Amino acid sequence: MTIQFKDETFRNDYTFKNSDWAIKRFPFPFHEDSYMYSVNMEQHKGGPEGSIYEKRFDVDEHYLSEMHDRAQVLRDDPLRCQSLPNMTLAGWDLLELIMVSKSEDYPDLFELHRDGHKWRWINKPMKIDDTFTFLDDATLPYGPMEYITRQTQGDFVVLDQRENNLWMDAGMVTTQADWSLDFDIGMNFFEWHAPVPKAHEMGIFTRALKFLLNIQQGAPARRLNWTMTVNPLLDTSPENYHKWGVQKNTLTPENIGEKQHLRVELQTFFRLPRSNALVFPIRCYLASFDDLMTFPKWGRRLHRVIRDLPEELATYKGFIDNRPMMLDYLSKYDDGKVTSNGIWPDDETEPKLDLSLIHI
Repeated sequence: MTIQFKDETFRNDYTFKNSDWAIKRFPFPFHEDSYMYSVNMEQHKGGPEGSIYEKRFDVDEHYLSEMHDRAQVLRDDPLRCQSLPNMTLAGWDLLELIMVSKSEDYPDLFELHRDGHKWRWINKPMKIDDTFTFLDDATLPYGPMEYITRQTQGDFVVLDQRENNLWMDAGMVTTQADWSLDFDIGMNFFEWHAPVPKAHEMGIFTRALKFLLNIQQGAPARRLNWTMTVNPLLDTSPENYHKWGVQKNTLTPENIGEKQHLRVELQTFFRLPRSNALVFPIRCYLASFDDLMTFPKWGRRLHRVIRDLPEELATYKGFIDNRPMMLDYLSKYDDGKVTSNGIWPDDETEPKLDLSLIHI
């Protein structure tokens, strides 16, 4: 597999752009023409060849640019990465999980050589070649969690399991959808989900917590979550709301297809072996409305989902004011035809891309 990494930006001039390959494998989050909260968990056992589900930690054309953006966020605000004292061992667990996964899944890009506790890690795209002692913090330039998540797409929350609950006691969070690690650090599962409307009354979080507490080592799980973002901006944190919130006012009927982005999170859950912590990777994918209209099924379905979404959910997702403009744009792509179940674009009129040949 050959991936051509892009040099692009997720701020200021916004040069981010998806290739045809990236659009084809985008995790469109709606499996039917309506949306309401559900636990929607499934086992993370891979997926279609070339899809974002295939590998344990997906690496795509945006990898180097996302890592550059992460480094910039951390320079401006080091508190985006925090780990309470009880989570050091979990950090080493996470480092091992990612290094082993990447070196096995992408052997042309990453190498891990182990001789007892003497490890050598080679990250070819980022030109990193480090030797360190496993479980010895002093042999790395950062703590183990920070070291490896500076090299891995997506946010990472590491959850300590105690008192029949999960506690957000560590994380690397630079691409979040309007929530704050600095505010939530040390909170339990119900406390950090408190702002979400409707789901509590529906018992969603009680069922989700029961499922998560029972995840076993070697049996990871996954789900999709989504929201909306104006411009391809990774850092939509509350700390920087004054920078990105005002961008919602820049939408016009002429530019909405280019500027309005569906923001989808692939959320996975892995049980860590030594600490028994649960790691919660949150990988963000962005696609403009113009990208999504490439596939007729997605165009029809997105119009129907946005049109029928309850007002409180549209408000929570951050687009209630712009919904009329979105619907004006999307309605042009809804011909009233029946859509098939599932998230993959399967219309006869769609461009045919062979996901098994990922050469871009």
